[in-house]
Amino acid sequence: MFPAWWQGRERFAIMPEDHSSDFYPEAVMLSARNQFKGTIRSIKLGNVMAEVVVAVGGLEIVSAITRGSAEQMNLKVGDEVTAVIKSTEVMVAKD
Repeated sequence: MFPAWWQGRERFAIMPEDHSSDFYPEAVMLSARNQFKGTIRSIKLGNVMAEVVVAVGGLEIVSAITRGSAEQMNLKVGDEVTAVIKSTEVMVAKD
């Protein structure tokens, strides 16, 4: 799961996007009410981040997560996932 240079080292922090079964062996209840089941349409891996596009009905939700989380979750195009949206602010603009 971790790069070769990381082997044998302790991991001292769990990033919020680390929601793999290794960290949460049972289902997790979330306070986020905006949860949308969808299918991964595309994944673009960068050096540090990954862009994951989830198709939900006729919409696409784009998520930016760490590359490490995408790899640890073994995300693939076509996987069924849940997009969880937690925001304290939603902006609306009108021309």
